[in-house]
Amino acid sequence: MGKVICAGLGPGDPELMSVKSDRVIRGATHLAFFRKKGRAGQARSIVKDMLRDDVTEYPMEYPVTTELRFDSDEYRQLMVDFYAEWADRLANLAQTQDVVVLCEGDPFFYGSFMHLHTRLQGRAEVEVIPAIPGMVGCWNAINDPFTWGDDVMSVLMGTLPEEDLISHMKRADALVVMKTGRNLPRVRRALEATGRLKDAWLVEKGTMPGQRVAKLADVDDADCPYFAIVLVHGQGRRPEAAE
Repeated sequence: MGKVICAGLGPGDPELMSVKSDRVIRGATHLAFFRKKGRAGQARSIVKDMLRDDVTEYPMEYPVTTELRFDSDEYRQLMVDFYAEWADRLANLAQTQDVVVLCEGDPFFYGSFMHLHTRLQGRAEVEVIPAIPGMVGCWNAINDPFTWGDDVMSVLMGTLPEEDLISHMKRADALVVMKTGRNLPRVRRALEATGRLKDAWLVEKGTMPGQRVAKLADVDDADCPYFAIVLVHGQGRRPEAAE
């Protein structure tokens, strides 16, 4: 009997990966990873120099990404079928050998592997290797402490309705907004409505080649990929600020 091992990759820089994930990936003979059709896949690109010559690869290609609304019935059914199919395939593989599944960031923090994890319960042994979430790499790229004292940090999805974004932004001190892309105009309006746009940053490809750090107010709405992160620093208890 083998098992399914999900290796968290961290924020993108291979040197920020855990020692355990590094060891497991380098030793993998069966490797699965998510990607968009026609793309190499970000996870696969991160580990490209770490793989054995004899590794067997299983690209798990999403049937849809941003082509359909994520809350549409068609999108939901396509994704349900996709995860069900790959849970079956991974469970079958794990009957005879270990299979390593790559996951950017931390697998249990909005990671796609979560949808496989729930479907594999009782069907295969599953091990999840935790990792640094992508947002941590992004706020370190700005090189300024992100939360202070008793700051409350909220992690929001750019896919939320604008009124929900405004409501959460009003209550939080530090803000992380994920899944931006074409949702950026709505995120920008919510930040402006709460008086926080001037303090917002956009970080693309944090810790990776091509990293971009910019004030959100200076970024055009059309110049924002889906997986860029918007950040607003907290300004909580800071004793040195009074000195």
